[in-house]
Amino acid sequence: MPTPRNAGPAPRRVGRRRSKKVDGDARQLILDAAERLFAANGFDATATASIAEAAAVPKGLVFYYFPTKDAILSALMAERVPPQPLDDLDSVVVPGDPAKSLVNMDAALNLRDHHSSVLRVIMWREADTHPDVRKQLRRMRDQLMDATARVLAASAPAPVRPGTLRACAAAWVSAMLAIASTERLHALDGVALPTADEILNVAQVVAAGMTHMG
Repeated sequence: MPTPRNAGPAPRRVGRRRSKKVDGDARQLILDAAERLFAANGFDATATASIAEAAAVPKGLVFYYFPTKDAILSALMAERVPPQPLDDLDSVVVPGDPAKSLVNMDAALNLRDHHSSVLRVIMWREADTHPDVRKQLRRMRDQLMDATARVLAASAPAPVRPGTLRACAAAWVSAMLAIASTERLHALDGVALPTADEILNVAQVVAAGMTHMG
């Protein structure tokens, strides 16, 4: 049917009002929801529609910020893994007691009970199949190795050779990362989580090895 000549202009469609605050809030809501769902169900079992529903935003808005679900995971790795494992290494060092220093470092890092499920669960679960996750895990391991070697050097009762420091740091970090990843086994199969005494025993073994090797 032809439009009458005296018809006014077509009404303007009203879309979502855009602002920096609204956009920023929506993006964070999406990441928060994705973090919760990836931790609870795994990346592959989490649908984008479920993320939108949990974030209380339209599904199209999820794709506006993140073209793919992989992009959401990449953003979580880039934004929610701390750039440095510890800001203040001196605060964990007990001069002359490397074992206690390692235990302090473990408590400060808190990898097994961290407030961020990106560090506590998602990283360990998804590292096998997602390159961005593996990249962040390797970066974190390298930083932990460097930080541990510095803590050991600062707390050792006598000078220690660099090669010994690197070897002992590698042993400690490998043990701590393995222990941190057992939360998944604990959730799936009831594998017991390590006790404080067991953490101390590992620290004492590393410290004794460092002293023996010199």
